[in-house]
Amino acid sequence: MSGLPDAVLFACNYNRVRSPMAEALFRHFYGARAFVDSCGLKGDPAGEVDPFVAVVMDEMGLDVGDHRPKSFGHLEDDSFDVVISLTPEAQHRAVELARHRATDIEYWPTHDPSLAIGSRDAMLAAYREVRDALANAIRQRFGAPSTFGG
Repeated sequence: MSGLPDAVLFACNYNRVRSPMAEALFRHFYGARAFVDSCGLKGDPAGEVDPFVAVVMDEMGLDVGDHRPKSFGHLEDDSFDVVISLTPEAQHRAVELARHRATDIEYWPTHDPSLAIGSRDAMLAAYREVRDALANAIRQRFGAPSTFGG
């Protein structure tokens, strides 16, 4: 499947780092042309996005401060054209979600930048690396974002 689907879900383990980044990037690139959501295996709606995610997304002018982590069970709708898993654990759950549906399931192995150690600068570098890799993968998979008149 190529091109822009109607609805995309990004999934990881806790919906605090990788999948919220992917959701925000997708929304930034494609706006309202497609529905996008994210979730995790253990997302807690009372939780918040990882603070380093907020910093590196803000560097691109993207505000993720309103993001509230959620699990697969907290999704308002589970009808997606494409589900992209960013962890092996989420991939297993995505396959279950798509059972008996015409849903494309993709696995994009994405390392967890929260496991990085070192200074604040080293941590931010790890988060930027994941952000940039996700941005490139999204553009490669769904095409270059179009702009008004472009």
